[in-house]
Amino acid sequence: MGFYSFAKNICSSILRIKGYKVQGLENVPSEGPLIVACNHLSLWDPVIVGCALPRPIIYMAKSELFDIPFVGIIIKALHAFPVRRGQSDLAAIKKALTVLKNNAVLGIFPEGTRSETGELQEAMTGVVLIAEKSRAPVLPVKIYGSRGLLKQKRGAMGVVIGKPIYIDKITLPPDISDRRSWIAKKIMKAVDEI
Repeated sequence: MGFYSFAKNICSSILRIKGYKVQGLENVPSEGPLIVACNHLSLWDPVIVGCALPRPIIYMAKSELFDIPFVGIIIKALHAFPVRRGQSDLAAIKKALTVLKNNAVLGIFPEGTRSETGELQEAMTGVVLIAEKSRAPVLPVKIYGSRGLLKQKRGAMGVVIGKPIYIDKITLPPDISDRRSWIAKKIMKAVDEI
């Protein structure tokens, strides 16, 4: 991942100048498959989280981004892969499972789109499906201050990393009919409460 390391070094330098903070690095497993689940505030979020974590992240990104000149080339070079939002994208799910089978880190924004208000939105259940099928832990990550990054005051943005969530260890209340939706909400609650 030569270009990934190069891009990470440049972006990390810029973020350090902005005084970004990273908390909870001790919660990141050093090896094995991992799903990073983050809130989504701005287009900078994948960069910010990618610079924060010690392991390279392969992101699922909305398919429209791959059609934008220059942006599409860069995200492909960073090994991101497209997902069609609002539908069951079996190709994206298969690709995600392959990433995890290779003991790599998969980056997902379970809300599916950026939050206009900064408040958490309802999570889509794809993150749970992928976690169930891969048996990979989900690492909740909370991003703050990324909206208007270049205008932010120094030290006003960063990342907080929570403890991994193991889907197979979650006990559901007996009255839950939609298991995946309930777990997806639990993941986003964990992100919110970090």
